[in-house]
Amino acid sequence: MPTKSARAKLSTTVAPETYRYLASLVKSGRAGSLAEAVDEAVEYFRRNENRRRLARATAEYFEGLSPEAVTEENNLGKSLSDAAKGIDFDREP
Repeated sequence: MPTKSARAKLSTTVAPETYRYLASLVKSGRAGSLAEAVDEAVEYFRRNENRRRLARATAEYFEGLSPEAVTEENNLGKSLSDAAKGIDFDREP
């Protein structure tokens, strides 16, 4: 998160339910201020938008493959899945 000196000023009005939600993030300790709550909400939105773009690009990639390339991709995917079965990715450094 940017430091206070690097932050840009933003003045706006929001819907009452949006304000209540942002204030609840502060009250629960998930954000230290309303500005941090807005940053968190925007970061969540950006992350989801990036995931949507990646999913769309992935779908377009696979739709453009020849049947032979699809078979090769499926074989690679199975090999990777088999190799990763014993790995606990949440515990890996």
